[in-house]
Amino acid sequence: MNCRGWLRTAFVAMTVVGAVLTPAQAQVSEQPIRIIFPFSPGGSGDALARLIAEKMHAGLNRTVIVENRTGGGGRIGVQAVKNAAPDGSTLLLTPIAPMSVYQHVYKSLDYDPINDFVAVSQLGTFDFGIAVGTQLGVTSLKDLVAWAKANPGKANYGVPAAGTLPNFLGVMFGRAAALDLRYVAYRGSAAALTDVIAGHIPMMVTTTSDLVQMHKAGKVRVLATSDQQRSPFLPEVPTFREAGYGLQATGWYGMFAPAKTPQGVIDRYSKVIAAAAQAPDINAKLLAFGLKPTGTTAAELAKIQKDDSALWGPAVKASGFKPQQ
Repeated sequence: MNCRGWLRTAFVAMTVVGAVLTPAQAQVSEQPIRIIFPFSPGGSGDALARLIAEKMHAGLNRTVIVENRTGGGGRIGVQAVKNAAPDGSTLLLTPIAPMSVYQHVYKSLDYDPINDFVAVSQLGTFDFGIAVGTQLGVTSLKDLVAWAKANPGKANYGVPAAGTLPNFLGVMFGRAAALDLRYVAYRGSAAALTDVIAGHIPMMVTTTSDLVQMHKAGKVRVLATSDQQRSPFLPEVPTFREAGYGLQATGWYGMFAPAKTPQGVIDRYSKVIAAAAQAPDINAKLLAFGLKPTGTTAAELAKIQKDDSALWGPAVKASGFKPQQ
């Protein structure tokens, strides 16, 4: 075969191969990214997922959809991401509990929060506050500790539900202050707030954002918040550390991918997601949800996840909480 004939044959062959491969390659590149949020729609976490999805669509030029995969307190959705192909097409956006707390709560999980996932970026944090009713006559955390020691039979604190981070934070505070505090589980923060305001229960622990309105209205008094710095929502309220108790704990939302997702994919997603969380328009919306925007590197989130697992583990154990599977 002469040179011209060989070139003609090669060109035809490449055209045929291109016709076969190009649609498949296009399917891969255009495959939507699914962000699985393992809880019901309507809350701040779900809204956060949809805001980040919009920014990822713009930053990656790919369709990004949010899927609510509920059940098992978030475990069903987390397991679905664990079992997904590690190709960057499935991500998990979750609060802290399924990734840093559940391993201490449940005797067995269908996933390993550390080894079955790779961190991508932390999106935002939220802290907790301890509040008392104004009729208690307590104006500082040390006053509350003194009252609780003088009234051990009344030293109960309300929480939005049993087995939640406010439940375990109350255990942390009790241990730090050498108090025997007993939790009372409610169905949500609003019900607990009602009883604190009415004087049926002396104090409660919940997310700071749930306490802001009633604190500013003078219905309850927030005595301390749990982050390293003061809450931007209640800058006049000291932290637990400032109040004299060595306690610091925050909640967060983070993005994760299945283990073995290529590092190049993780690095690219991490940059886009961190930039999204730090964008001024998203920043303002997260603050409105009661979240402090962060936008970390993958390595930073991985460290946070492990450190928080070590932090919450002893409190979960000390609480004696036993979940209903």
